[in-house]
Amino acid sequence: MPDIVVMFFLLGLLAGAVKSDLQVPKATYDTLSLLLMLTIGLKGGMALHGNLHWGLVPELMGVALLSAVIPLMLMPVLRRLVRLSPADSASIAAHYGSVSAGTFAVALAYVEARQLAVGSEVTLYLVAMELPAIMIAIALYRRYQGAAVKESTSKLWHETLTNRGVILLAGGVVIGALYGPFQGEEVTNLFTSAFKGVLALFLLEMGLTAAQTLRPMPWHHWRLVTFALVTPMVLSLMGIAVGALVGLPIGSVVILAALAASASYIAAPAAMRAAIPEANIGLAMLASLGITFPLNVMLGIPVYHRLIEWLLVT
Repeated sequence: MPDIVVMFFLLGLLAGAVKSDLQVPKATYDTLSLLLMLTIGLKGGMALHGNLHWGLVPELMGVALLSAVIPLMLMPVLRRLVRLSPADSASIAAHYGSVSAGTFAVALAYVEARQLAVGSEVTLYLVAMELPAIMIAIALYRRYQGAAVKESTSKLWHETLTNRGVILLAGGVVIGALYGPFQGEEVTNLFTSAFKGVLALFLLEMGLTAAQTLRPMPWHHWRLVTFALVTPMVLSLMGIAVGALVGLPIGSVVILAALAASASYIAAPAAMRAAIPEANIGLAMLASLGITFPLNVMLGIPVYHRLIEWLLVT
């Protein structure tokens, strides 16, 4: 049986497919995403309390480098094989190099339910992988245009670094690391004890949104659909390789593989709208939220776990 939170995603997907009038109000969704990202940050920060050391620096640099390499690898594929415009290729490369907080939350729930060994720093992977891919993809697009990359870099850095997801994740990590699991428990317990409930409702909305993205079925975008189905497995192998290189415990490798295989649908769309207004964000959302997110949540994470056990444990 899949984790119970995945069933809420399937419920939303089914409700959307049959055109039910079920909907999660936008204000509720905004609250859920806020709570989810803040709780992820707090959980990670509390795990880091008393465990911060310089040995984390090369590990986080390796994770950030992975995020930066992904758009460099995917841009030519999207241009030549998927046959997209430079703007759409850069946008989708940024989405796939950046990460999905929802996928991270499901992967975290998965490893916790199976009591897999996981490092206290895994939440920092989310922060480290959020920005590099976006910056690299925009630089690639600017280069294609022949424009100076520094043209709007300061504005872009400001918009990206002040994105609510980055603020909530980074702020939650700092607060959790400062106070730990006991000093601020009257506040942090409220968030961490409700983690799975918030995640379930968030995934219900993601299921509804994914069904809407896939209606009608985009057969005319079959190249992009194929890309969105195949790419996560390739990227997960890159995540597994980096995890093995830096000697991560098995639970951390599962989370890194899931993050590498994921695609952003919160930070990257906002950044791409501002930096590459010519890009069709609908195509990126079709691939990232309509196909890759359901694939990872329903099938990908258990497959990556089995693959890791086969490659690294046996």
